[in-house]
Amino acid sequence: MDFFARQEQARRKTKWLVLYFMLAVALLIVSVYFISLVVFVGVQARQHHSYDEAPIQIKLWDPEVFFGATIGVLAVIFLGSAYKTNELAAGGSAVATLMGGRLVSQNTTDANERKLLNVVEEMSIAAGVPMPQVYVLEDERGINAFAAGHSTGDAAVGVTRGCIELLSRDELQGVIGHEFSHILNGDMRLNLRLIGIIFGLLCLASVGRILLYARGGSRDKNALPLLGLALIALGAIGVFFGRLIQAAVSRQREFLADASSVQFTRNPGGLSGALQKIGRYSYGSKLESAHAPDLCHMFFGNGLGDALFGAMATHPPIPDRIHAIDPAWDGKFPPLKEEQVETVRRAAISELEQTHPPMPQILGAILGGAAIDEDAPKPPVIRTRSVLPNLGNPTPLHLKYAEQLRNALPENVKAAARDPLDATALIYALLLAAGEQLRAQQLAEIARRTSSSISEKTAALFPDVSVVARRARLPLVNVALGALRNLQADEFTRFSATLKWLIGSDGKVELFEFVLQKIVLRHLASKFGDARPAAIQFYTLKPLVPDCAVVLSALANVGSSDADEIQKAFAAGAPYVYAPDDVPLELLAPDQCGVNQIDAALSRLALALPVIKRNLIEASVHVVGEDGVIVEAEAELLRAIADTLDCPMPPLGVEE
Repeated sequence: MDFFARQEQARRKTKWLVLYFMLAVALLIVSVYFISLVVFVGVQARQHHSYDEAPIQIKLWDPEVFFGATIGVLAVIFLGSAYKTNELAAGGSAVATLMGGRLVSQNTTDANERKLLNVVEEMSIAAGVPMPQVYVLEDERGINAFAAGHSTGDAAVGVTRGCIELLSRDELQGVIGHEFSHILNGDMRLNLRLIGIIFGLLCLASVGRILLYARGGSRDKNALPLLGLALIALGAIGVFFGRLIQAAVSRQREFLADASSVQFTRNPGGLSGALQKIGRYSYGSKLESAHAPDLCHMFFGNGLGDALFGAMATHPPIPDRIHAIDPAWDGKFPPLKEEQVETVRRAAISELEQTHPPMPQILGAILGGAAIDEDAPKPPVIRTRSVLPNLGNPTPLHLKYAEQLRNALPENVKAAARDPLDATALIYALLLAAGEQLRAQQLAEIARRTSSSISEKTAALFPDVSVVARRARLPLVNVALGALRNLQADEFTRFSATLKWLIGSDGKVELFEFVLQKIVLRHLASKFGDARPAAIQFYTLKPLVPDCAVVLSALANVGSSDADEIQKAFAAGAPYVYAPDDVPLELLAPDQCGVNQIDAALSRLALALPVIKRNLIEASVHVVGEDGVIVEAEAELLRAIADTLDCPMPPLGVEE
């Protein structure tokens, strides 16, 4: 199943989630209605204590009581769901904070935390997604982890203290690969919606506790405490439906994420070893947090007991998961020994102290001999047919590329990517002019707009960054985004204004420069803007055909200045959009596909169905590859455009 099919599947699961929710609400309304009938009829019976009065008749249908029960249940559930959804609007960081997570400093010197950050950085580069924020759940001794967020722009990865202390690097990589599968498969947003729904279902019990102590009227005439007791009992029904929905939505996705992790790392032993350690460890994957019941469906392992003998467990049994990826496993869980834990600790310290070869040697190896000097062998030709299958499907070669690239980056570049203010200097350095005179003017203006220290840092980074940028502009940006999310609000304001000025300071705005700016600001919008998670608004292509024309025309103009070549490139990609016959897809003049038009077009296309995005990216690939070669600059541009559409594309040219 490809990336777009998985996204569509996640969208369909959202519909099932809504159906389950509506069914639970309907059953709760009926339950509250009948309990209300019994409670209020009982109160009326106690009021009619004279023998000469006719007995009270119980009616199964009472419109007034039903209306009150319906309004009451809907108000409690939807207000509760809205409250929890709004509480988690910030994305993954809100979930991590709710679980008591501590944000790991990008400059940490703790060996286990550095091991964790290295693994997450490698996964981010390989998958083509921004570096998520990384949290450690300090008070959790079990082996567990989660990925949460509305999109890659506000994603967070959290791991328990037991996870980073007990798992080897390969085992941790298997767990993080599992969590990245949830990021790429579109599971995160579904999980956050599920949290809001479950909280709404549990709110009835909270209202019941309030009514239990309500006062008013005589003891005989006050039915509210009785109704409160009934609602507390109904809270158990809400818990039942909540757990049922969690199990229905989550279990099969865990098998898929396990398989994706093994495919990503090509190391079934790593993930199998992590699962075996859960089975061998006395704490297993247990979670202690009071919020664990509401969030257990988004964790790597089952954080709770197996409800109803496992029938409503959010995860498949550990032995079943191990056998699915390691059929030769003997089924035994020998106790975890202290010396095995000590081995993991020593390996983490060794990785922290390890030195790596210089970047030109490593990058030459990764890119098939693509070295920095001009006489070296050229990078491999990127085949157009290889682009789409890799979208959202990073391979072990991508992971190897990411590990070697991260290790080979100059130390000052790596350090800058991990510090918020230095990361702004890193982004500035990527955009500085090659000419010394203009570059000096740019640095002087950066000093005026920000500070002299940031300008000096930008100048110091430029020599190394300009070399790295020839091969890895987008990976550098994605790694730096993790630190940029930790800017203060006023620092971000200065950064975004300076970034916009710097891009236009040479009198022209190249398409990649514009798209780079859009990537940075889009992924930081959830932290510093008022942007809410974007919902699909365009279900058909017809209203988006003009936007597709803008993007394809801009790409055709980037590749050539010859009118015939531009028309030929556009014509090569246009059929893959599958535009309807009554809405022609035509090549636009350069002044009709400038950065303002591209900005508006990409913003609208980001709200389209996955299949529309897929067709546009395929069309874009054929436009830039019409001449038979996709050069590195075109490949990075393709990846950047795909990123703005929330379709992460791994590094291109990294193939078998």
